[in-house]
Amino acid sequence: MSSNSTPEQGVSPGQIGTLVDIAEASRQLELAAHDIAVAATCIGLGDLDEAHINVITARATADAAEEILRVVLASGPAGAPDL
Repeated sequence: MSSNSTPEQGVSPGQIGTLVDIAEASRQLELAAHDIAVAATCIGLGDLDEAHINVITARATADAAEEILRVVLASGPAGAPDL
């Protein structure tokens, strides 16, 4: 652990933003999975318009998660946890 780590959490202040970003990407992917499940249900019920809306929403949230992860990965090793 580096000297600038927060003892109670085991992460440095610079890592907190990365952890929050990864948590947000995870949340976005969970939302996308839910929207896909709703879309599948809508298809089963024959409501193709509602299914289409949910697929579009799922795509948007998956794209948001991808962008968050791209930014985190582009930030380089500074966001990597101390070992």
